[in-house]
Amino acid sequence: MTLTVNGEKREVKEGISVYELLKELKVEDKVMAAAVNGDIVKKERWQKHRLNEGDRVEFLTFVGGG
Repeated sequence: MTLTVNGEKREVKEGISVYELLKELKVEDKVMAAAVNGDIVKKERWQKHRLNEGDRVEFLTFVGGG
């Protein structure tokens, strides 16, 4: 199925969870927030929240600096 992840189209397996997508992208330890179609998905729900064809997913990371 096709998702838009941080503005880029991506092909992923059907029924993938937010957490599985993060693992596939190799960024699970860096992401602090996730939004699906503009709605925040809490971290404790990432493993259960299944994605659907056409979903827009945004992963946000926090960057420190001075």
